Amino acid sequence: MEENLKIEILFPEFCNLYGDISNMKYLKKCLPKASFIETAFDEEPHFVKEDVNFIYLGPMTESRQEKVIKKLTPYKERINQLINENVIFLITGNAIEIFGKYIENEDGSKVEALGIFNIYAKRDMLHRHNSIFIGEWEETQIVGFKSQFTFSYGENENCYFAKVEKGVGLNKESILEGIQKNNFIATYLIGPILILNPYFTKKIIKKMGIEEPKIAFKEDVIKAYKQRLKEFQNL
Repeated sequence: MEENLKIEILFPEFCNLYGDISNMKYLKKCLPKASFIETAFDEEPHFVKEDVNFIYLGPMTESRQEKVIKKLTPYKERINQLINENVIFLITGNAIEIFGKYIENEDGSKVEALGIFNIYAKRDMLHRHNSIFIGEWEETQIVGFKSQFTFSYGENENCYFAKVEKGVGLNKESILEGIQKNNFIATYLIGPILILNPYFTKKIIKKMGIEEPKIAFKEDVIKAYKQRLKEFQNL
């Protein structure tokens, strides 16, 4: 039942670069009866002691990354437990790096991360990478954008989110984008991904137990998705 769903938005006051907090604004339109919990940075995450169905963490500045890592480190075992219990996570933009092993600065110094996945990131703050993306996820084409000062490296062959059709994966040499384990999805894609990809959004809602998901502004978002997909394919 939709009214029983609990969706936690972590640190929305600053984890919202590129307008990605609109992912949750759109999800609220799709699930108007669900409970949305906005957890501020100075609060204990709701997922620590309570069950939730969906956890969202969006992109942030590099200085905030380090603070979020310290904030979530005490809850690493709980996060692993929730991943193994098939709780849905959607992690967008550079928030993916928080769940890797470490983030390496240009001078070689490292910021230790949660170490949940066997990837690591390298920063290059003088060179921003911008690109479009098309990839395949569960027989669904995903579109999106990338804008980042970092790339990730390591092993995601057995836990990637989407296979690249156009664009780059974790890094410029990779054709595998993001991380997925069970219902944990982390991707560099920004956009926001839920608005740009209505079929993806529908599947995510279905994973929450809603058999017949209703997509907000269905005709408009599907039309925009198809048009964007066509334009990206022709670039």
